[in-house]
Amino acid sequence: MKVLQLIIKQQYFDEILAGTKKQEFREVKPTTSSKYITYVDEKGNRYLKDSDIPDDVEVDIDVIKYDAIQFFVGYHSDRDSALVEVLNSEFEIFVDENDQEITYEYKGETYIEAQMVYSLGRVIEKSVK
Repeated sequence: MKVLQLIIKQQYFDEILAGTKKQEFREVKPTTSSKYITYVDEKGNRYLKDSDIPDDVEVDIDVIKYDAIQFFVGYHSDRDSALVEVLNSEFEIFVDENDQEITYEYKGETYIEAQMVYSLGRVIEKSVK
């Protein structure tokens, strides 16, 4: 089983356990993108980071598929946690009112604002302290 580990606030953790929070959203940033996506060129070569892609190569985004997300509340060693099934995962690009991609600068490079959307299923196991 492929599992993504994420830190979450208590409020959202409780909502997941109660079944009222059905989706988890995570911003895709240059520092975190390799957890969520890979880049694939037309020859099938995969790149983990945007900085690994040669300048003359065009790529598509490939979402890393996870079977479940292991949620942890905060950073303490004695914390609540839950393993939750992932039903679907989507990569969403943010656009403005003119349907243009929203970009930002990071360390001198331009990046597209995007997020991952995970549709959550059943709670497989939980540990509540």
